[in-house]
Amino acid sequence: MSAPGAAATIATMRLADPTGYGRIVRGAEGDVERVVETKVPGDATAEELLIDEVNTGLIVFDGAALRDALPQVGAHTAQGERYLPDVLPVLRSTGARVAAHEVADPDLTLGVNDRRQLAEVRAIAQQRIFDRLAAAGVTVVAPGATSIDVGVELGEDTLVEPGVVLRGATRSGARCHLGPQSTLIDTTLGDDVTVRHTYATDAEIHDRVSVGPFAYLRPGTVLREGAKVGTYVEIKNSDIGPGSKVPHLSYIGDADVGEQTNLGAGTITANYDGRNKHRTTIGARVHGGVDTSFVAPVTVGDDAWTAAGSVVTGDVPPGALAVARAKQRNIEGYDARQRSDD
Repeated sequence: MSAPGAAATIATMRLADPTGYGRIVRGAEGDVERVVETKVPGDATAEELLIDEVNTGLIVFDGAALRDALPQVGAHTAQGERYLPDVLPVLRSTGARVAAHEVADPDLTLGVNDRRQLAEVRAIAQQRIFDRLAAAGVTVVAPGATSIDVGVELGEDTLVEPGVVLRGATRSGARCHLGPQSTLIDTTLGDDVTVRHTYATDAEIHDRVSVGPFAYLRPGTVLREGAKVGTYVEIKNSDIGPGSKVPHLSYIGDADVGEQTNLGAGTITANYDGRNKHRTTIGARVHGGVDTSFVAPVTVGDDAWTAAGSVVTGDVPPGALAVARAKQRNIEGYDARQRSDD
């Protein structure tokens, strides 16, 4: 905003109704001579009250010039107060130049002195973000229930449902369906992605991926094209291959999963041994039974299977079935013996 060679540059704006604002008085050359206060009758003349250019309260000074001029500011208003804009005539009296920068958008000059004003300014900023996205072909269903950072970019025909929060450098491709009730932070989405009731941060979601509801994608998560992460699933620092599915109630951490693999409900990668993290490698077209735990480091080959309830601690060859659980034993008459002890 500072003008070259000026000891001070004051931001001004023009208002149809300038009531309550200090008026900008310019000289013959267009530089600012002074600011006339209008809060109290007698500070401004009738002619000065007709001026529609007003002081926004923003002034950029040359520091040394301001320091020298401040002691010379007197109490010239009807209220007997000293006003900072009164330093401008002092600067001019030394031969210094006072320039003006006219602000076209009054909202840019709004002050924030309390939480209410902060909310008002935030609402204006949010609406401008929504307007920009709408012009780009994005639908925000409920702007009042949505929060989107200025750095977020969304592709054409993307739908943003109520309760969505988009933060940081989040990006989406075209035709995405975001929400309801999802938070995405620094997350990248491809085209045709669906994300519902999901919390994701520093994640990478490729084309035609479905996430949620109630999924948690932690940093380092990569979901390849056509993958699915379902209900109550947490993924951390893992690469889920194209077309692979983690449908229900699972934790996949520090893992690499090949394409077209299906991990059953309750799948866990036990990636921490108490001291260090280890990776699990699961191949392509693997069929993981429900309630399978993979104790890392472990590798499961392509086309392998795991039986339900298995705790896999060793590598599984391609095409093999891993059964890692105690053999079932039925104790006949157990209930009767329990009752006889009562």
